Amino acid sequence: MQTLSGVIQPYAWGSSTLIPELLRQEPTDEPQAELWLGAHPAAPARLADGSTLAELVERDPRVVGTASVEAFGPRLPYLLKLLAADQPLSLQAHPTREQAEAGWAREERDGPGQGEPSRSYKDDWPKPEMIVALTDFEALCGFADPTRTAGLWARLGVEELSPLVEELRRGGTEALRTVVLRLLGEDGWGPVGEQAVEAARGTGEDDAELATLCRTLLETAEHHPGDPGVLVATLMNQVSLRPGQALFLGAGNLHAYLSGLGVEVMANSDNVLRGGLTSKHVDVDELASVLDFSVIDPVPVELDDEGEGRARFLTPAPEFALWRVDCSDTPTTVPARTTGRIVLVTRGRVLLRTGNTSLTLHRGESAFLPAGEQVAVNGSGTAYVAAPGLR
Repeated sequence: MQTLSGVIQPYAWGSSTLIPELLRQEPTDEPQAELWLGAHPAAPARLADGSTLAELVERDPRVVGTASVEAFGPRLPYLLKLLAADQPLSLQAHPTREQAEAGWAREERDGPGQGEPSRSYKDDWPKPEMIVALTDFEALCGFADPTRTAGLWARLGVEELSPLVEELRRGGTEALRTVVLRLLGEDGWGPVGEQAVEAARGTGEDDAELATLCRTLLETAEHHPGDPGVLVATLMNQVSLRPGQALFLGAGNLHAYLSGLGVEVMANSDNVLRGGLTSKHVDVDELASVLDFSVIDPVPVELDDEGEGRARFLTPAPEFALWRVDCSDTPTTVPARTTGRIVLVTRGRVLLRTGNTSLTLHRGESAFLPAGEQVAVNGSGTAYVAAPGLR
């Protein structure tokens, strides 16, 4: 049982204040977009003994747990993060395991090479993920009913959008596929995009649905002027999470986080296929091959109350599981004893105890608990516990 020091990722879309405030540090002028707490080779967290978590797992895979090693190999199969968005992230989707393995093998054989900006597959793993809001949190998630979007676009009054409006009125996945790929093509912005943004200014004050679309259009265009992803964003569901609510994002789900602070957990992968709202590499054909164009109605992840202050977020991902533990003076057991766990405290102070060893964690601090250790926790705070998602 050792404390962890995570790695800050200073991506341009990040907030300069939210993560430092949680970590009880002075903010800087630099964005702090993510804090990585895991064993990903690109940014492994460091243990109290000076080694990295990746080195510990490589040296002794038993710390992850026998069942996890049998299922996923000698690696930590999940990555825990803090994520703090001050502006929209890129529109993105992640592959299935089969798509990741095929894409990785193809690029290993034919290029681009590892580290090249045009590389799509950084590894051969899927990347399902879940975000749990710590503040009010805004996101775009999956495609909304295209017939509803057609009505909203029509109410914008932009004549040049009419052919796309008629396509959307057909409804279904093929209409969405046609419009999305047309927008993401070489001529997907042009005058129609500029006119849509101009029409959104001052429109929709008396129309709540249209006002939401206009806000998405204007906010994304402010940060990414001329990007065809701006119009694609208006085809998607805008989701507002209250603190404590969570959103699961499976393979093929087009999504983008817009603002807020959250705890994010995912499979230990960096496979991101981007479709817009970014200056990074966009491969429309590869994105289209993994995108799910189905209409969805996003709902917060269900919580399973296990009693004694423990609640598990229920997702289908085998690579990760996440619990929220609301601590009190009465000790409770940290879940997932047979696997390697990461504990992150987001409020107050908690005390971890196993045998004759104890460890106190304050807000913003974290620790790694090896498989096999039964750990009791109590205190006056909230902790999130990540582990492999094996049932």
